[in-house]
Amino acid sequence: MQLALIGYGEVGRILAEDLRARGVVTAAFDVQLAAAASPTSDAMRRHARQHRVMLADSHVAAVHGADLVISAVTASQAVAVAQACAPGLARGSFFLDLNSASPGAKIRAAESVNATAARYVEGAVMTALPPHRIQVPLLLGGPDAAALQPILGDLGFAARVASERLGVASATKMCRSVMIKGLEAMVIESFTTARHYGVEEALIASLHETFPGIDWDGQGTYFFQRVIEHGRRRAEEVREVAVTVSEAGLQPWSAAGTAERQAWMADLADAGLFGARGGVAFARSSDWRIEADRILAQLKKDN
Repeated sequence: MQLALIGYGEVGRILAEDLRARGVVTAAFDVQLAAAASPTSDAMRRHARQHRVMLADSHVAAVHGADLVISAVTASQAVAVAQACAPGLARGSFFLDLNSASPGAKIRAAESVNATAARYVEGAVMTALPPHRIQVPLLLGGPDAAALQPILGDLGFAARVASERLGVASATKMCRSVMIKGLEAMVIESFTTARHYGVEEALIASLHETFPGIDWDGQGTYFFQRVIEHGRRRAEEVREVAVTVSEAGLQPWSAAGTAERQAWMADLADAGLFGARGGVAFARSSDWRIEADRILAQLKKDN
């Protein structure tokens, strides 16, 4: 099988490693590679050399001759990437869209792919990918989902068909994200505010009493780090969540606020507040309080 990865960020590189370990011929393209040299693009090229992934210079070149194309880009680019890949897709090939986009966006992406006689399948990644890697729980949707599922199983994916109707898998993912990404934003807001007032220990004790099965200190640290590292991508995803909520006829008050908090954290990270600049990996703090103190010190400076 020949496979193409569109998007060579964290998700793309993890999948490349696991697929190459299974001997799958893999090509990849990322818009970062088409830009001027940078720490991010240099890291992509080093990774590709190490794992023998062929880097293409365009969407069409990457997907040419591929039996399976996997799109793993930022949520806002899901439709544009499907459109950019469409001219190079082979008849009968599969296009697996893993992007965290709204059901409406998935349907629009499918129109571009299916018009070429390729087969569009939506994918919804249902939890954080790094711990599970290629075995991350994956929901599939669309008329061709059942045909792709055994192929993915042979490649090592833990995929199951949610529905033959497009949008069902994505709606499941988006509704989950209202809760999970919202909880991240709430923890950052609540814990940082509690740190300002010196009541964080009382807060955590109260949370333990109400939800005794959760290690709130550990969970808080995990949430802070995930948002620090991936806040920009999360903000884009939650904006798609807000679209999904709106498509259901509800005002997306929670999702909209979550997107703003995630983007705000991304802005702080981009400014170097958390010790990372120019593509250098973030230092992982063992205690969320370290990050909360950095935020509070910056707010004091700004005010």
